[in-house]
Amino acid sequence: MQKTHIHSVLFALLAGVSVAVSAAEPVPLQATQPVHTQATTPAAAEAGKVNLNVADASTLERELLGIGAVKASAIVEYRTANGAFASVDDLLEVKGIGAATLEKNRDRLSIN
Repeated sequence: MQKTHIHSVLFALLAGVSVAVSAAEPVPLQATQPVHTQATTPAAAEAGKVNLNVADASTLERELLGIGAVKASAIVEYRTANGAFASVDDLLEVKGIGAATLEKNRDRLSIN
């Protein structure tokens, strides 16, 4: 008798779940768009890093933390005036870029 009661309760529970699932509104599927990323070099694309020696101001602004339009332009201007960055630490030579900003972005930067 107890076994029959457990089976009845279990059947009612599963039937209720089945009705709830079939009565729920369907979620429309959305077509996914491929994500296009533009990297300056294949190595930079694989590593997901911003190359300080070739990135333009809009890329620097978009990809780096704490870098707005003014600082991004300053980085490009410094590179134009002084040549390529020899190391990521050379970013400290750019006016407006401090150690905290460099450390926030160190893992995002490359010079290759």
